[in-house]
Amino acid sequence: MEVKSISQLVREMEDLDTNGVTTSSKYVTQSMREDINTTEAYLNSKHISGDTDYLGREKPFFNIVVGARNIWFRATDIDCKNIKLRATKDEEMIEAFVATIKFQEWIKKQSFGQFLNDLGLSLASHGSTVSKFIERENELIAQVMDWNNIIVDPIDFENNVKIEKLWFTPSQLLKQKGYDKKKVKELLDQTETRETITGEQKDNKSGYIPVYEVHSELPLSLLTNNEKDDETFVQQIHVVSFLAKKDNKDEYDEYTLYSGREKQDPYFITHLIKKDGQTYAGGAVKNLFEAQWMVNHSQKQIKDQLDLASKIIFQTSDGAFVGQNMLSSIENGDILKHEINQPLTRLADNADISALQAYKADWQNVANQINGISESMQGESAPSGTAWRLVQAQLQESHSLFELMTENKGLAITEMIRRYVLPFFKKQLNNNEQISAILEEENIKQIDSMYVPNEVTRRLNQKKKETILSGEIFDPGFEAADMAEANAEISKNLTGNQRFIKPSDVPNKTWKEVFDDMEFDIDIDITGEAKDVQEAMATLTTIFQVVASNPAVLQDPTVKMMFSKILNLSGVVSPLELSQGSQPPPTQQPQQQVQLPQMPDMDMAQQNNS
Repeated sequence: MEVKSISQLVREMEDLDTNGVTTSSKYVTQSMREDINTTEAYLNSKHISGDTDYLGREKPFFNIVVGARNIWFRATDIDCKNIKLRATKDEEMIEAFVATIKFQEWIKKQSFGQFLNDLGLSLASHGSTVSKFIERENELIAQVMDWNNIIVDPIDFENNVKIEKLWFTPSQLLKQKGYDKKKVKELLDQTETRETITGEQKDNKSGYIPVYEVHSELPLSLLTNNEKDDETFVQQIHVVSFLAKKDNKDEYDEYTLYSGREKQDPYFITHLIKKDGQTYAGGAVKNLFEAQWMVNHSQKQIKDQLDLASKIIFQTSDGAFVGQNMLSSIENGDILKHEINQPLTRLADNADISALQAYKADWQNVANQINGISESMQGESAPSGTAWRLVQAQLQESHSLFELMTENKGLAITEMIRRYVLPFFKKQLNNNEQISAILEEENIKQIDSMYVPNEVTRRLNQKKKETILSGEIFDPGFEAADMAEANAEISKNLTGNQRFIKPSDVPNKTWKEVFDDMEFDIDIDITGEAKDVQEAMATLTTIFQVVASNPAVLQDPTVKMMFSKILNLSGVVSPLELSQGSQPPPTQQPQQQVQLPQMPDMDMAQQNNS
């Protein structure tokens, strides 16, 4: 890969993005940028051929894509509450607990719920969406990219250059940390008006500097200026800007504001339905390009006929009107003058609207079929006499497509969490500070059963140590009583749903070692595609009825083993939950072992024997 300069690479990719066309097969060619622009136009009820016809008459836009996009958005929605971080093994419990805590803190601080909403809306509109995860001042920031501000390869997203176009005011540019201040000052003498990727002016405000942020695996020589590194490729970031020279528009002044290596690509692409060889798959809007055009065409014809029917039109055989554009005369309100004795009769201009409406309705029905939308999903009432079960069956069949889309979206979010979020948490957990955990009731039982015995043992050992160092002899006969006292004191303080965990709770391990493989150990469940909820509920209900009618059945070891096996196979109860749920509460064990009033008598008896 030969790269003369980053600025030249940006210009070439920008030109290909604007004018390039890709060929999928013999009869299929497409332009990714044209598809994006058409999608944005239709979502905003704008014609791509202009708002007026050749006579200057306004063209109506009968929008059918926004409703379809909104249905896709609702049907594939994923909220923060749907994301569950779980442990499947005992040794992974602390990782899952802490990851859940950190994740809950992060989603509140960074408004991750808003990110999910933006992601869902963009996916419903475009079918494919690029997200960006950047670490800035010990914070992980997630954002959904605007297709109008990003340049990527239309065929292969993962293995090619990603370019983000930014606009900065002079003051914003000066505040950017890490930028070359000398190059920034050279740029401040030039101002531009904000434009889209294709060059359209966004607004009338000048004074903005165009800046390109480039991310890709590129030759290391671009950073070292050493020809020996031409064959070594590393992940890099470059921030550049360039302006055409005033005396020669074919030459440019180039400015490299920042360059360096980065750990990984910050951009991540998500598809509702992935298409091989296409970065931009297209969503509900692209599916309806043809249907939207035909609906608009039909509505325009209806409008023209109604406009024509509202006018009184005459016809004549007078030769003076030969070659005149009568429609223009009608629109302009011209007065017609004809020769004496020439006929002047009214033209039959009654509008036939029914046929056009039926034609438009056909295209609207086709549009719904293409996007998997039923009348019930649009909020329309079923025809009179339609069975309720039939409506439910139609809704279930329609939602099967959206379940697939939601699963793809959930898998993408899972990969985002594994690739960006959990590794970010690991950096923050590399210390010896205790972690305050806010847990659910089931989690409290699990963590208490694991760490309360450890804390009791630690306190007992500490008391032994203090007794020996003070010159006294530790009497083993008091060990059971000391253990009961420590257990009672700990249990008394375990109120509410808050627990404090320290690295000392995990024998011979530091936080860094505990969380070393966090992103791979933790099970991330978002859409529940790993289990059939209805089937699991049926299994659990049956088991519950059997146990409730005869609780003693679980006393048989064989039956208990089969019971655990069924729950495990159901997928809704993990082996960890089974093992923790079968353990008795730790606070009840010591209370039946020692009778404290007898302790002084035992001590005196031992003294007499000695």
